[in-house]
Amino acid sequence: MNIRLILKVVSVLLMIVSGAQSPSILWALYYHENNMIPAFLIPEISTILLALLMFLSCRNLKSKSLSAKDGFFTVASIWFCATAVGAIPFYISGAIPSYTDAFFETMSGFTTTGASILTDIESLPKSLLFWRNMTHYLGGLGIIVLAVAVFPLLGIGSMRMIKAETTGPTVQKIMPKITGTAKILWLIYMSLTICETICLLLCKLSLFDALTTTMSTVATGGFSVRNASIAAYASPCVEIVVTVFMFLSGINFVLYFSLAMRNFGIIRRNTELKVYTAIFIISTLMMTASLFRQNIYPFLTALRYASFQSIAIMTTTGFYSANYIPWPAFTNLILLLLMFCGGCSGSTSGNIKVIRHVVIWKHSFIQLKKMMRPNAVYSIKKDGGLIGKDLVPNIYGFFTLYFILLVITAMFVSTGGHDLVTCISTAISTVGNVGPGFGGIGPVNSFGFFQGYIKWFLCFIMLTGRLELYTIMILFTPTFWKR
Repeated sequence: MNIRLILKVVSVLLMIVSGAQSPSILWALYYHENNMIPAFLIPEISTILLALLMFLSCRNLKSKSLSAKDGFFTVASIWFCATAVGAIPFYISGAIPSYTDAFFETMSGFTTTGASILTDIESLPKSLLFWRNMTHYLGGLGIIVLAVAVFPLLGIGSMRMIKAETTGPTVQKIMPKITGTAKILWLIYMSLTICETICLLLCKLSLFDALTTTMSTVATGGFSVRNASIAAYASPCVEIVVTVFMFLSGINFVLYFSLAMRNFGIIRRNTELKVYTAIFIISTLMMTASLFRQNIYPFLTALRYASFQSIAIMTTTGFYSANYIPWPAFTNLILLLLMFCGGCSGSTSGNIKVIRHVVIWKHSFIQLKKMMRPNAVYSIKKDGGLIGKDLVPNIYGFFTLYFILLVITAMFVSTGGHDLVTCISTAISTVGNVGPGFGGIGPVNSFGFFQGYIKWFLCFIMLTGRLELYTIMILFTPTFWKR
């Protein structure tokens, strides 16, 4: 591996992540939280200086392109180092006295899992809460995608890292160069951010609440600055806005570029978008019918809560507008199934992704047809074209690895003496980056009760899930370390 080039790339990303703490310092000044300024300033300056020394020591390199092996190792290193640095403000401020808890909270933030160890969120300083949600915003579209835009200035190849971090089975390029694609993705990301912030301000939220809620929504993360999440605002207007933008954030960002270019044909033919929309509508209607028929809520209230919770779970955002644990078993079963879904590939959503379900579904029907006509030749079509021949084995491998990790995680969590529902729900929540679940990790609970060793393991699992499994798991194969 090209260690010096890897160190150079990591140093650039550390400077970006550390610099992202600066807005929190401004909020500390605004809210007169003067004691919080050193908690941000000390790690920010120290990390930038250390990263600058690393960068300067590696500035003269013969090779400036990363190999596939370098790409996987670099991405894993960046996410781990970013989390280690991002956890420092929580720890040295005393808001989270345990570094294990601080690391868990930060990893949950960067991976947009939304699993929190905090029980009294509102007691934390506002500046620290802003940084907590900023980890969502940085991790939502991807730390690497953010940095790729500046890599041409450094002469560093970046396609290998994009492939290692991408959300979905394939990488879609909008522009001929990957750096152009990265810039457009961030432009779309920020456009959604601005639009939602304005809408929430019109719903009479404060600028701080509007910004932090927006950062969690467009990143499909789920951290809230309120103990009761979105339910704390008791505002149908806020719930509707957040529901709409959770749905929009779960759509492939490439389609927004097609919309801007008025290429409506691509959008009309997009199978994943159709299935994504259908799953949301059908699950919402079934949940609404269940809540209304059993006299839990009036029809419109049931529709509001059902649509909010179904898209929040489906896109792995993890917000809640009502405690869904006491709801009928039928609605909870729908939410459980949605925890295996995910949004579209190329979105900020985590989990399996809709396109993988579509391909597996179509391939399964082809196998049924082949039983009747063994000599017939069938092909899987998507968006009017044929899918790549390597995509189906890749997806089957992903599903296999995904469910193996679920079993391993549930068994590992069970060593702490936790009940079966909590163990299984924790596995689904962390592998799929969903956030809240059922049992001990329900929407009104936290992950703080887990033992320290379980929290470190769940950090590893959250990172593995965020990087689409293969990027992390490949590091544990003997082949990876062979020359």
